[in-house]
Amino acid sequence: MKQNLSKISSFLLALLVLFSTFSFTVEKHYCGEFLMDVSFTGDADDCGMKMEAKALAKKKSCCKDEIHKIEGQDELQQFSFDDFDLDKQQFVAAFVISYQDLFLKNESKKTYYKDFSPPDIPKDYQVLYQSFLI
Repeated sequence: MKQNLSKISSFLLALLVLFSTFSFTVEKHYCGEFLMDVSFTGDADDCGMKMEAKALAKKKSCCKDEIHKIEGQDELQQFSFDDFDLDKQQFVAAFVISYQDLFLKNESKKTYYKDFSPPDIPKDYQVLYQSFLI
């Protein structure tokens, strides 16, 4: 159970790192108040209403384009061994040892003796101390 949970969490963390480096753009084309097209990969198609330059100068266009750009990380943090001092080394060593101890299987041997006879008693203590059950 612990191994499956560990594998799932490491897979999810790898996906988190992968998706945090992605960047993408969402383009939307509105004609009036209505959304006409959404594009995740390229330019959004227009609605086909082309206004001439003369009409455009007199009147404002009813179409508008919105572009939402979501930036991902450009660089991941690079590790430097110069910053790896003694305190961090001790922490990593303690973490690795305690993490490995989580997955040790505790196997105890159960030994069953068949026809095991009790040890020989050299003296009869009941008679020696005169303690009898009545």
